[in-house]
Amino acid sequence: MPLALSRMGIILGIFVILWAGATAGFGLYLQTRCARYLERGSASFFALSQITYPNAAVIFDAAIAIKCFGVGVSYLIIIGDLMPGVVEGFSENAASVSFLVDRHFWVTGFMLIVIPLSFLRRLDSLKYTSVIALISISYLVILVVAHFIKGDTMQNRGPIRVVRWDSAVATLSSFPVIVFAYTCHQNMFSILNEIGNNSHFRTTSVVVASIGLAAFIYILVAITGYLSFGNSVLGNIVSMYSPSISSTIAKAAIVVMVMFSYPLQVHPCRASVDAVIKWRPIKRSESPGSSPSRLVSLLPGAKTGPQTRGDGMGETRFAAITTAIIVLSYIVAMTVSSLEKVLAYVGSTGSTSISFILPGLFYYKISSPDSPHHQRLMKEDDDEQEDTADDDENLLGGGLKGGLWRKKLLRRASLALAIYGGVVMVTCLVTNTLFVVATH
Repeated sequence: MPLALSRMGIILGIFVILWAGATAGFGLYLQTRCARYLERGSASFFALSQITYPNAAVIFDAAIAIKCFGVGVSYLIIIGDLMPGVVEGFSENAASVSFLVDRHFWVTGFMLIVIPLSFLRRLDSLKYTSVIALISISYLVILVVAHFIKGDTMQNRGPIRVVRWDSAVATLSSFPVIVFAYTCHQNMFSILNEIGNNSHFRTTSVVVASIGLAAFIYILVAITGYLSFGNSVLGNIVSMYSPSISSTIAKAAIVVMVMFSYPLQVHPCRASVDAVIKWRPIKRSESPGSSPSRLVSLLPGAKTGPQTRGDGMGETRFAAITTAIIVLSYIVAMTVSSLEKVLAYVGSTGSTSISFILPGLFYYKISSPDSPHHQRLMKEDDDEQEDTADDDENLLGGGLKGGLWRKKLLRRASLALAIYGGVVMVTCLVTNTLFVVATH
């Protein structure tokens, strides 16, 4: 975030962080709306694609799998980059032992820790490790703010950009990293399936609280970090602080955070890979809308045999897909060392698809007045309103008109979000390519 601010300038950078949070939050909100069209506990990208764009489902799930795989690789790269410095920070003689400062050794070692966590089926099984990761994030935020208040980095601070940006290409190349920072949409359906109270108010509160807190933390770290180092700031600000116990602990905190975050990417990646493997083209005469039994059999959690579990995946298939994801991400992390390139291209493609394009397209399609799923949901809503409506028909009629107007506006906004996502994807891919060429 501080690096993005150095390229965009403070004013534009803060606006982009808030804008990215607002659009990502809207995508999450559309997911909560889409989940209403599916049976409780069965919401997923795969299930939605089967009743909206069945023949394009393989593309959607492939995009999710690639995005989650890329993020997982970036986490392993961070571990390999930071652990040699952590060891040297705790022991000055560590450099004399070659394997302790070898990134490949640490990537391999931490893979052995995350493998058991990656084989857990339910997302809520990772809640305790996620708390540890949140504690690590809190320490990092405190460290950046504390160094800014202390002012011990001012002697090495570069110039500050408040309004001016570096260049259009540099600014746009940092935008995917900010988009990537808000992308949690791959796990949203799992949260909606597992949350105890899935009321509209509750799910919307979760979205607003999560995105709002994230935006606050990003802006806080971006401003204090950028004002600490100016335009000389690097992508990994923790590596710029003078060697000390606090900075060493910060590096270790990042390692702990990404280590426990890796399984959170394996979970949706595995589900999407499974969906890609199971996908078959659907003829018009066998559309899911006309065959409820076919749709039910495709939903995660459907009972297809004695060897299936809660996610509808057999034991052998579950183990094989998980193993393949782990092995491939390990191989890529051992051969790729540029974190910024990974984040930029993952943000340009996978993150924009999951955050903007898919939620927008799914809701626009499923909320169509001609959609049988939308008509069924509208009938259920009307029945509920009739049970609780006031006897004043004029008041009831006005409420219904207002509801229809809001739904129509929401549907148009969902299409606008999908179009926005496509524009962002193309723009970021082009600018990232130009930026890479310009820096070499």
